[in-house]
Amino acid sequence: MTDGVFPAKRRISRKVFVGGVAIGGGAPVSVQSMLNTKTTDVEASVMQAKRLADAGADLIRLAVPDEASAEAFGVIAARTGLPLIADIHYSYRLARLALDAGAAKIRMNPGNMHGEEELRDLALRMADRGVPVRVGVNGGSLSSEYAGMKEEDALVASALDCAEKFERAGLKDIVIALKHSDVRVLVAANRALAAACDYPLHLGLTEAGTAKSGALKSAAALGVLLGEGIGDTVRISLSAPPEEEVYAARRLLCSLGLRSDTVDVVSCPTCARTEIDVAALAEAVERATANIRLPLKIAVMGCPLNGIGEGKHADLGVAGGKEKSVIMKDGEIFETVPSELLMPHFMALLDEYVANYSRKSQNV
Repeated sequence: MTDGVFPAKRRISRKVFVGGVAIGGGAPVSVQSMLNTKTTDVEASVMQAKRLADAGADLIRLAVPDEASAEAFGVIAARTGLPLIADIHYSYRLARLALDAGAAKIRMNPGNMHGEEELRDLALRMADRGVPVRVGVNGGSLSSEYAGMKEEDALVASALDCAEKFERAGLKDIVIALKHSDVRVLVAANRALAAACDYPLHLGLTEAGTAKSGALKSAAALGVLLGEGIGDTVRISLSAPPEEEVYAARRLLCSLGLRSDTVDVVSCPTCARTEIDVAALAEAVERATANIRLPLKIAVMGCPLNGIGEGKHADLGVAGGKEKSVIMKDGEIFETVPSELLMPHFMALLDEYVANYSRKSQNV
């Protein structure tokens, strides 16, 4: 019903590889997050990186603020086997160390990285190893040379000037991120950048906020851009555990039809007819399905009156009642069970459904 209407045809961008993960060139929009552990705490960093990968992060970034962190970066990369991105500020030396340690991509901020010769040297090293750069421009750290320009114009100019320097030095694998804490500035800047180049674009608000407010602001900004076909990789930055960032980003992409490897759990807003704890049940279902990489839709409804009809559009569903609850499968009533047995019966059906779905997919 929505084919050809939303989302819009995606912008054509060049394809860049971060390890085995493609960004741009028609590749699925990838999800990123960043560790909040101390990089030098190898054990904590490895554990968090694995949790993020399990949650569905395609790419993970680590801060490299000093030489000890660069050394630890290499250990973490080796132990996780994941394509890790080194986040660099101020120091080309640290960028070189991270590159030697196995960074799959280097993120640098042109607002605090200066020196033409060092940039050329780094670009040559990265091009030789097939490692891309992410030119990450933040509204709060723009160089003074862009003072007096409109914020969105300054962000675009800074990014393109830096990208041109890398291009001249021989590095073509470039991703650009323009970040700002204002939704309107972010949208305007990325629209302008998308029209001006073919670099793949990393989308995200900076200083977005807490888990709730930050996710809402990010959805407002990224939803507009992604709906217009702009954006190749995303991070929803939150003042929250990084797993929450991955959760929010994957569900945003799922809701826009840009990813189909996430379970979509829908639930009713509740009313006076509700006879079960819909919120608790929906959250339990979300937790149980968080690591399932299938395009399933599950409906959690608070009463049989409307729940059965509304659940017909889902692969699986429940319609709770005070004493009896209904479990649905493929739009039909599967069984009616005592309400206290709803969750174990539903989970057993979910496990069976996922196993059968996976087998069918493998046989296609």
